[in-house]
Amino acid sequence: MSRVGKQPISVPEGVDIRIDDRKVNVKGKKGELETIIPRGISVKINDGKIFVSVESGAKESNSSWGLARSLLNNMVIGVTKGFTKTLEIRGREYRMNLKGKDLELDLGYSHPIKVTPKRGIEFKVEETKLTVIGIDKALVGEQAAEIKALRPAEVYKGKGIRYDGEYIIHKEGKRGL
Repeated sequence: MSRVGKQPISVPEGVDIRIDDRKVNVKGKKGELETIIPRGISVKINDGKIFVSVESGAKESNSSWGLARSLLNNMVIGVTKGFTKTLEIRGREYRMNLKGKDLELDLGYSHPIKVTPKRGIEFKVEETKLTVIGIDKALVGEQAAEIKALRPAEVYKGKGIRYDGEYIIHKEGKRGL
């Protein structure tokens, strides 16, 4: 029994949900998302709420019950509010700015790095903070992780790219005798 899967998802006003066999399409004021529900999982809409249940008692169905509910919930939240990830850049010589929709990063390499946003992703730059905005939670997290991987925060001085509020444990470094 999935504790997550049993919980109904409330559908806010202005969200349109269409279910065709295993394909679920969610449309809201920010955009449109779709996903395919795993076999053995059924999705029903009653009184402005989405109910996810298991069709059969197969182990595979039980293990993907909570996942299917979480994916649908994230889709509903995404088309109404959207998702954001904030990255912070630390380092005196590190810079970032927007060139149109593209992000240009100067991270101490011999050349600037140009990052083109994936479809449905938008960047917002404020001095040393970068906000990745989108309606698909997985896509926002993936784009933020790719940017962070360009220059991860190093453990001796803390320079690099990190998530906002992320704590880096600093190493002591070498000492002369």
